[in-house]
Amino acid sequence: FHYMAISDDRQRVMPSEEDRASGQVLDFKEAVKLTNPSNPKLKDEVDDKYQYSDEIKNIKVHGWISDTPHMGFWVISPSYEYCNGGPMKQDLSSHVGPTSMAIFFSSHYAAPLLGVSLTNGEAWRKVFGPVFFYVNSDSGIDHTVLWEDAKRQMNEETTKWPYDFPASIDYPHANERGSVSGQLVVHDGYINKDPFPAKNAYIGLANPGVLGSWQSETKGYQFWTQTDDSGYFKIINVRPGIYSVYSWVPGIIGDYMFSSYISITPGNNIDLGQIVFEAPRNGPTLWEIGFPDRTAAEFFIPDPLPSLQNYLYINTTIHKFRQYGLWNRYADLYPNGDLVFKIGVSDYRKDWFFAHVTRRNLDNTYGPTTWQISFDLTNVDPNGIYYLRIALASASYGHLQVWINTPSKPRPWFDTLQIGQSNAIARHGIHGLYMTFDIQIPGTLLQIGENIIYLKQASANGPFNGLMYDYIRLEGPPQ
Repeated sequence: FHYMAISDDRQRVMPSEEDRASGQVLDFKEAVKLTNPSNPKLKDEVDDKYQYSDEIKNIKVHGWISDTPHMGFWVISPSYEYCNGGPMKQDLSSHVGPTSMAIFFSSHYAAPLLGVSLTNGEAWRKVFGPVFFYVNSDSGIDHTVLWEDAKRQMNEETTKWPYDFPASIDYPHANERGSVSGQLVVHDGYINKDPFPAKNAYIGLANPGVLGSWQSETKGYQFWTQTDDSGYFKIINVRPGIYSVYSWVPGIIGDYMFSSYISITPGNNIDLGQIVFEAPRNGPTLWEIGFPDRTAAEFFIPDPLPSLQNYLYINTTIHKFRQYGLWNRYADLYPNGDLVFKIGVSDYRKDWFFAHVTRRNLDNTYGPTTWQISFDLTNVDPNGIYYLRIALASASYGHLQVWINTPSKPRPWFDTLQIGQSNAIARHGIHGLYMTFDIQIPGTLLQIGENIIYLKQASANGPFNGLMYDYIRLEGPPQ
């Protein structure tokens, strides 16, 4: 088995374990440069299992194909209700071995808090799976035929969920489950005076908690779907239990949680009617950077060094962030000073580096970096309160400090202290655990003409300390 397939656009001939063993280990043990592979076409390529990670919602079928005989081995996950962290949680799929994994829960791209912590005497049980393993073969040589057949089988298994054969009392069958439906709308008076449909929103059920707690929830089950263009949704095959309803909407900063718990009993179907997400908002948008979708994918992602490439991702923009060593490209692109972004002139797709990382110095030590956002104001309300909203797609032992126009002051206006353990920078992710910060700025700190907001990533113990921004917005006082 030398050919691996994990999606329509991520398929390739892979190196072997022996190729990795004889290669050059890079900044961490998982990343190896192939110096003398058995397949000469792979020479000087970088291999790292984290380059083949994906979000749980996308890890439905993956596996390997053998040339002789022409055979495929596939791991099919019809549901991710038992996985931790929700649909955006990233994890491993297939990688060199050949290895194919069905991961039930882990702390990858998140933090140790995604483990299971039990108090003394606490009882806990959870059903993982079932997972379907599929083997197919034919007399041909076209790998696409086996891959398409594996996808067909995945779709078939998905329609069978929940399976009817498990006999455990802890695994309810279809007639012992329930559903929740409704319509989600968003109210943001500075976008539209009337509520508007939450199009393509992710909405789901997870253990009762607080805003956004689903992304670090491990002990219970989660059930998710996406709304249609009108905001309507139906969450099906829900196990009996007590849940909170959570959601997030592409294009809208922040999280939603329904005000009441939902009790699912066998066979019941709950219609919530129209529910309203009151979007975080204090005043009109003065400027914004990025698009609120909980990732840093829209920002500038550099090319890898030619000597440190994964050939699969050379001619793609969607997966470019999966290349090795991109954190070190920051110092190459900004050798004489840190990033300066000018509102109205700069383009975040070209001028905002995808990760706020440390700077590699000439002596191979690392230092903090301070980015600047420069913007002009034609008028300022000295009695008003302005809001700077910062949404982070990831934090890896990062430390964000914010100054408003006065970088020489010894103390920042805002300080997160050290945050996050997602390690998404090192593991070629484009997001980790999402978090938001709402920073109030008195009008007395601003001025007519040019203003500068300084964002300092102050943690600099190595190359992987840093932040990924999702979206930044400055709001004026209410109008």
